[in-house]
Amino acid sequence: MTEETTVSTDYGTLYLAATPIGNLEDMTYRAVRLLSEVDLIAAEDTRHTRHLLTHFDIHTKLTSYHEHNKLEKGPELIAYMKEGHDLICVSDAGLPGICDPGSHLAKLAIDAGIRVTPLPGCNAALSALICSGLDTTLFTFAGFLPRTAKKRDELLAKLRTHEETLIFYEAPHRLKGTLKELLAALGDRKAVACRELTKKFEEFRRSTLQSLLDYYTENEPRGEFVLVIAGFDASADTDTEEIPADPAAYCRMLEESGMPRKEAMRETAKKIGISRRDVYQAVLKAEEE
Repeated sequence: MTEETTVSTDYGTLYLAATPIGNLEDMTYRAVRLLSEVDLIAAEDTRHTRHLLTHFDIHTKLTSYHEHNKLEKGPELIAYMKEGHDLICVSDAGLPGICDPGSHLAKLAIDAGIRVTPLPGCNAALSALICSGLDTTLFTFAGFLPRTAKKRDELLAKLRTHEETLIFYEAPHRLKGTLKELLAALGDRKAVACRELTKKFEEFRRSTLQSLLDYYTENEPRGEFVLVIAGFDASADTDTEEIPADPAAYCRMLEESGMPRKEAMRETAKKIGISRRDVYQAVLKAEEE
């Protein structure tokens, strides 16, 4: 079906509005106008958004829409737009739908035949990328790494041989741990730590993963970070051919070098690009045989 046959003109419009990632002057004229004209704004954090609206003398009604209430609140907002009302969805900073529930609301609206349109503006990932000095032709945005070690290992194993530039978000209290895992999984590559984008203490630290880890081990990370990392360089990779295709064999080799089994299985999973469960099963099978 075409958009003309699926979108109802009787319904309101869902606007996905970008908001500043630091500097309030980055707000667009169009976004300010529409935020003033609509009857309702769905905000990830109403207190945070109220500060933005107050700065621009906007008095539109706010309603809370976030990760923890999206399943209940989403259908209510859809019903509101089906009555013919326009709605603007905003996140705390940047584009809604990037690492926040805005994407969930957009999908609900599309499925319901509601027009969805952007109010473009700031985005931390792209802002970091264009100032990184790394390749911008192709890139993969990974956002925040998963919280569980198993899922982090699986994701990093998949990303290890991606040739495009990689982009991650990270909070200051987890930065050092994340840099350690990235270094172990990807090897020492060119990397840029972008901090406090568009704010007073904006900083781009361009070096390598190892150098960044060394620096932030001695200097406590402050502010929100975007990490931009060079993609996989097959011509510079020295250990691909040295890794056995058999995970059990590689795990055994690591154990014989003195590495504890648990750590050896984790390293095998990262290097070969499979889950630790698959490594465990391969080791058990080899021992049975």
